[in-house]
Amino acid sequence: MSQTVRRSIEVEYWVTDEAGQLVSPGELTAAAQGVEREFVEPLLEIKTPPCETTEELQTELFDRLGAVLGRAEELGKRLVPLATPVNAGEIQELPEERTRIQNEVVGDQFRYVRHCAGTHIHFEQQPGQVVDQLNGLIALDPALALVNSSPYFQGQRLATGARSKLYRWMAYEDLSKQGRLWRYLEDEADWTRRLDRRYQEFLAAATEAGVDRQAVSADFDPESAVWTPVQIRNEFGTVEWRSPDTALPSHVLQLADGLATVVQRLVQTDVRIGGNRGEVTESAVLLPEFDAVLEYVEAAIRDGLRSKAVRSYLDRMGLDVASYEPTATRIDEGGAIDPHAARQLRLEYADRLEREVHQRSPAVAD
Repeated sequence: MSQTVRRSIEVEYWVTDEAGQLVSPGELTAAAQGVEREFVEPLLEIKTPPCETTEELQTELFDRLGAVLGRAEELGKRLVPLATPVNAGEIQELPEERTRIQNEVVGDQFRYVRHCAGTHIHFEQQPGQVVDQLNGLIALDPALALVNSSPYFQGQRLATGARSKLYRWMAYEDLSKQGRLWRYLEDEADWTRRLDRRYQEFLAAATEAGVDRQAVSADFDPESAVWTPVQIRNEFGTVEWRSPDTALPSHVLQLADGLATVVQRLVQTDVRIGGNRGEVTESAVLLPEFDAVLEYVEAAIRDGLRSKAVRSYLDRMGLDVASYEPTATRIDEGGAIDPHAARQLRLEYADRLEREVHQRSPAVAD
């Protein structure tokens, strides 16, 4: 193979006390490098640097998680790898200007975003092949089904991928071009044009909501004002996939490894678009037409790996679907979950996360 495509991850975790109640991370942010607050009170993010192999990525993630968990034990706090807090009432935001503006622009629907914890995977841009990388990740967006980790919102079953439904179909319903998956890209200039259009739409929506235009410009630029799931991030020199839920570390690493293998294939072989099946072969990567991708994405959010169409599609696209066991499928009982049961579920998955980090399961081979 030619040069390995480096990758990094950002994973968000809910923070609870020893009774499973959501709490602020507090001093946990000082436990290791790459540990930061998110925009809501009980959410913590852990970032890794770019890594060339899954083994290196695992070491970086587990070392940082281990440091955070060590400090959490001293403080009586836990980390929870679930995409939503299952049933938690209102979640408070940190008092930041950027968040205030988003609330004004998006409106009351922005409350749905406060219940979402996800994973972002960055792939280093390959010169001359950024468009193929982005288009390939758009086609692979249904792979979010591999790590769906919560079907619940406010104690009710919402979808197998509740976070994705909250984010794409509910929070940004009135700004759908901001928060949903975009069509394939023609060239990098096309990306710049799209960003500029979306930014102007965001500025117009802010003005309509009574937000000062200069205040928006101070906190947002064209790249930071969009939330589409697959993005070219020139600030970091990466192509970023933002769709997966937060999940157990082993699940996140397995997904990053699987996607890295396909992205590597994208930059080594011919990439074509056509039909509705999609397939990765030794000689080419065939991406389905965008409308077909949307159908797979909707099934991935609604039904997850229960969808035979999604399973078959992801298999054809080079992912070992049978090796994944999404948390959402394990905890999906179909009915309502009361606050007490939600706290117990959060603690159960905090236990699982801690066991994985302490045991340090072997990395998947690159």
